[in-house]
Amino acid sequence: MGFFNKILEKLGFGKDAVAAPAPTEAPSGDAAAAPATAAPSPAPATAISTVDVVAQLEQRAAQNPQKLNWKTSIVDLLKLLELDSSLAARKELATELGCPAELMGDSAQMNMWLHKTVLARLAANGGNIPPELLG
Repeated sequence: MGFFNKILEKLGFGKDAVAAPAPTEAPSGDAAAAPATAAPSPAPATAISTVDVVAQLEQRAAQNPQKLNWKTSIVDLLKLLELDSSLAARKELATELGCPAELMGDSAQMNMWLHKTVLARLAANGGNIPPELLG
C-alpha cells in the first residue's frame, strides 16, 4: 500500500466502494432470456463519495493536545492522521506523488509542494477541500 493510500484510508476514502456488494450475474439459459424489446440496463455509474476532510481534520485537531496547523503544514497534517511525518516519510510521499527533483533537495520547498499536492489529490478523490486551501 502506498503512503498516499494510507492517508486516504485514515480519512475514510473508499469505504463505500469496499462495502458495496459486487453485481450478481444473471443465470444463463432460456430462463434468463429477456424479451427482444427490452434493452439491457446500463451498469450503474460509480459515484465518488464526498468525504468531509475538513470536518475530520478539525475534529482531530480539537482533540489533539498539540496545536497542529494542518491547513498549512504537511508535517502537522500527517501527525493529525497519526502517520509518520519524518523527513524520510515525506520524501517517500513526495516521490510517490511525483515531486519535481529540484524541490526534493530543499525540505521547505518540498513540504510546500507536498502539502498543496496532498490536498489537491484528496479533492480529486472526493474530499471537500475549500478552494482557498488548494490555491
